[in-house]
Amino acid sequence: MCGIVGAIARRDILPILMEGLQRLEYRGYDSVGIAIREESGKLKRFRSLGKVGVLRELIEASPVAGNLGIAHTRWATHGTPAERNAHPHMSGERVAVVHNGIIENHGSLREQLTKQGYRFTSETDTEVIAHLLAEKLDSGKDLFSAVREASSEMTGAYALAVASPEDADRVVVTREGSPLVIGVGEGENFVASDVFALLPVTRNFIFLEEGDIAEIRRESVTVYNAAGEKVDRPVKQSMVSDTNVDKGPYRHYMLKEIFEQPAVIAKTLEGRIHKGRLLEESFGHETKALLDKTRHVQIIACGTSYHAGLVAKYWLEEIGVPCSVEVASEYRYRKVVVPDDSLFVTLSQSGETADTLAALRSTSAMEYLGSLTVCNVPESSLVRESDVSLMTRAGPEIGVASTKAFTTQLVVLRLLTLALAKRHGMMMEQERKLVNDLHALPRQVEIVLSLSDQIAKMANAFADKQNALFLGRGTFYPIAMEGALKLKEISYIHAEAYPAGELKHGPLALVDADMPVVCALPDDPLLGKVLSNLQEVRARGGELFLFSDQMVNIDLDNFQNLTLSDIHASTAPIVYSIPLQLLSYHVALLKGTDVDQPRNLAKSVTVE
Repeated sequence: MCGIVGAIARRDILPILMEGLQRLEYRGYDSVGIAIREESGKLKRFRSLGKVGVLRELIEASPVAGNLGIAHTRWATHGTPAERNAHPHMSGERVAVVHNGIIENHGSLREQLTKQGYRFTSETDTEVIAHLLAEKLDSGKDLFSAVREASSEMTGAYALAVASPEDADRVVVTREGSPLVIGVGEGENFVASDVFALLPVTRNFIFLEEGDIAEIRRESVTVYNAAGEKVDRPVKQSMVSDTNVDKGPYRHYMLKEIFEQPAVIAKTLEGRIHKGRLLEESFGHETKALLDKTRHVQIIACGTSYHAGLVAKYWLEEIGVPCSVEVASEYRYRKVVVPDDSLFVTLSQSGETADTLAALRSTSAMEYLGSLTVCNVPESSLVRESDVSLMTRAGPEIGVASTKAFTTQLVVLRLLTLALAKRHGMMMEQERKLVNDLHALPRQVEIVLSLSDQIAKMANAFADKQNALFLGRGTFYPIAMEGALKLKEISYIHAEAYPAGELKHGPLALVDADMPVVCALPDDPLLGKVLSNLQEVRARGGELFLFSDQMVNIDLDNFQNLTLSDIHASTAPIVYSIPLQLLSYHVALLKGTDVDQPRNLAKSVTVE
């Protein structure tokens, strides 16, 4: 997603803006730009397609300095990736604006402004904002009033930072549906899409609320709410580490990354849902055309990502979209029949997985509609080589055993499912319900994380075990597969996952008092069948370790259970993966293994 950074100070703010842009790179972008008010009173703008380094070269060739400016990393939505579509956008020399989000009524506003004589040079919805602001300034409004009036005429989700060469002591910002934070300094203040962009210059932040408009000056910050009333938003000190490779108070990176999941899930949803609606435009300018034609989805992945793909298969076929999921290392070495109107989807945390990349490259001679990758690293090979990409925004994941990358992949796949469901008859009320379920997800994960100490006690039963069995049905079968993988990765306990209904087809022979059996028990239509399967386990002396919905009545003996509350069915697979992550972590502690760097494994498998 796009990133905003701005500053007003008594020193040259170019280094601050450039550092901020680099720190926003993880969000994913295709172009970058900056506008600085020089001492002469003019706004000097630089824009480039590509990375921050390209912009830096442009500035070095034509140096600029100033103490007020705004900058932006753009992820294309309206308009192709191109210099003319990069931010900041300007209306003549009057005003410059950077923008995150979607202006839904940009078409009618563009038509209105064109009739008034404003000339458009890009295809973006953002240029509409620049000309709309200029119209207000031309009618005699000051910069703050112009932003407030323009905001009342725009619909959509957005965050804006606005500067004018005529206003030497003020940057005006506003937000509606997209986040924006103000960094507070001494004799200088800043603005950015997130805290991380500004940590080198301040740890004190004001978090704007929906509809807020703020004047940012060197010596003060004044905030007004959506009703136009002056409000006192508190200044909070950020506890975010200045580097993502610091374990902080956690014993291991894996534990840190498990506990980061509420925040990174919220970040992955940021700007993509708003007021009960999926903001599909946030996926990028080419994605809509691909999804319009998609009648079949082919998912390719490895390891944990493969399990995420298997969950997505259930989701997609539930809405009527056929889906095939295959391990990349198998797919690339067999003759493939491509169904008509098929979208090729790759999943990868690193974006550098060798087999997945090879599978993508092999599709060049096949008749796929196009390629889409769900990835966590914006500059990775998969992102560069795919037609479109949806970023997970999990941030760097250091632990070899994937946790937050997995759950954020599921979140993105859920969003992709919703986008396709809208093309297959999903009603507005159903969309609202499913989007609200996603909105509640970070809080539900927080609640599950509070069970960590209880899960640690449950883990004691695994300390002397050599084998474990994970069971599940429906979407919870791939979640069982992921739970088994986590346990074997970091505790070195041999673990297998089976569909619960397959017990009598072989696995039941392994069940005895030394074989712990782990199972999720959501309150869903398959619950009765799963409970019957678990009775089979108890009849053979197996000990059960269960994670159940609060509505589930478990009529069994010799089991340990933790109850999960307030879980929505549409996002339950994501929530139930959390206790399995914690279980594997606590078992590994008891086993004394190297949690973050388990033997024989690497974080990114970049060779076949």
